[in-house]
Amino acid sequence: MLRKMLDKLAHSFEKGGKHEKLYPLYEAADTFLYTPPDVAKRDSHVRDALDLKRMMTTVVIALIPCVLFAMYNTGLQAHLMIAKGAAPLDNWQTALYQMFGLGFDPASILACFLHGAIYFLPVYAITMAIGGNCEAIFSVVRKHEINEGFLVTGLLFPLTLPPTIPLWQVALGIAFGVVIGKEVFGGTGMNVLNPALTARAFLFFAYPAQISGDQPWVAANLAALPQGVSGATALGRAASDPSVVMNHTGDWTATWWDCFVGTIPGSMGETSTLACLIGAAILIITKVGSWRTMLGVVLGTLALSSMFNAIGSQTNHLFNLPFEWHVVLGGWAFGTVFMATDPVSSAFTDTGKLIYGFGIGALVVLVRVVNPAYPEGMMLAILFMNMFAPLIDHFFVQANIKRRLARHGAA
Repeated sequence: MLRKMLDKLAHSFEKGGKHEKLYPLYEAADTFLYTPPDVAKRDSHVRDALDLKRMMTTVVIALIPCVLFAMYNTGLQAHLMIAKGAAPLDNWQTALYQMFGLGFDPASILACFLHGAIYFLPVYAITMAIGGNCEAIFSVVRKHEINEGFLVTGLLFPLTLPPTIPLWQVALGIAFGVVIGKEVFGGTGMNVLNPALTARAFLFFAYPAQISGDQPWVAANLAALPQGVSGATALGRAASDPSVVMNHTGDWTATWWDCFVGTIPGSMGETSTLACLIGAAILIITKVGSWRTMLGVVLGTLALSSMFNAIGSQTNHLFNLPFEWHVVLGGWAFGTVFMATDPVSSAFTDTGKLIYGFGIGALVVLVRVVNPAYPEGMMLAILFMNMFAPLIDHFFVQANIKRRLARHGAA
């Protein structure tokens, strides 16, 4: 029935039809639901079952563990702080949650999940609505198809945000990321920078109060908390004194395992290294994500963190933060698995991917350690290496060309 309905509408959107200019909108719905009807008239040079739609769908599936954990942990952190003396936020999300009558019990998985979903799902809905419409407008104007790339961007961006982010900033940020980060370069496949990270960077520098500091990461009013208790992220605490996190001093009780699982304050979808590893396994097995890029990030992080550990410092304690803590704090795991491996904005040669990933791993430690005023670093490291990816590939492509020419000449 659905197929017949789409076929009946097709003539109105095809060339010469009443809604010819809106064909990209029809084509997007048709190819999202069904296999594209176009077939090669002659022999193709490459035949592959993995087209853009299936590739992006695979990434979305790999992100599901992060999405589910984001909703659970957002509610969990709010309930833990409320149990310590914080007050529920005075907003529509709290009012909606209280209608279910579940209370603020951190031991209730259902309560935590539902409370977190009330914060995450509106951010996701705004992202898809605004970003999707931006993509549709550019597709209609340029008369090209709407690609499935935004399905991934629209899911990555909300996962990098704090739960308390104002929804109007979400709309502004994703519009900036799609238009300035991608469409001005020509659309999907042409962008130099990762659109989701471009949107995140825009919000960070334009509205730092809502996306940095100690307050945004927990969906609760922390003003009534006892002295010494805060909603700071583990990486933020480590920037002031790593021993607080590593040795559980002060009010910090989370262990390395807690940081690995992700039951700590932070961006909604970035806290769980475990969830990211599940996603990494899916991407590597399906060959959608590059293991070389991920390995490069690991090696770069290991090299720089080991170097700083060997140097040591009495004034900057982040010099002493070991490798195993770097990989479970902040957005390191999320950025390594889902952002650094973006096939468009990353390197595409095999050796280039290793160097590109190594640069990201080295830079993230450098930013975290040398600039403790900004303890994260992963976002800036990836965006910086995005700009160098074409240059890295250029040298390896030219080297391959020279090697083949020499081989051909010798023959």
